[in-house]
Amino acid sequence: MKLFPLEKAFEMASQGVQGYGHFWVNMLGYWKASLEQPDKILFLKYEDLKEDVNFHFKRLADFLGCPFYVDEERREVIEERSKLCSFDNLKNLEVNKLSKLPVEKSKVAIVLGRGRCTYVRRFVSSTSIDGGF
Repeated sequence: MKLFPLEKAFEMASQGVQGYGHFWVNMLGYWKASLEQPDKILFLKYEDLKEDVNFHFKRLADFLGCPFYVDEERREVIEERSKLCSFDNLKNLEVNKLSKLPVEKSKVAIVLGRGRCTYVRRFVSSTSIDGGF
């Protein structure tokens, strides 16, 4: 497999070109399949999750066959669990701040993003971002 510099890979991805075909064609296929087989394929969009995370958290639990009980909903268990899975919570866990690898015994900083697309600016130039999207 041929590796590309990050700028070139970003340019290709922003145009929808990837090693396994055009990104949007693949996504359209998954979306159509989710409409035809909603019990087999759950199509979640990042924007929808950001808008109402608790609704989609409940939807995901239902899809996985682990629905919340009415009593759990009353006790706000859905809200509690979705907060546990949030970027803010995960990035502040001690294990994700700094840990040691048991084999190499070297320190590794595990970085969790903020759940925002702006994080890419640390790695790709503004020109690529502004021109790519």
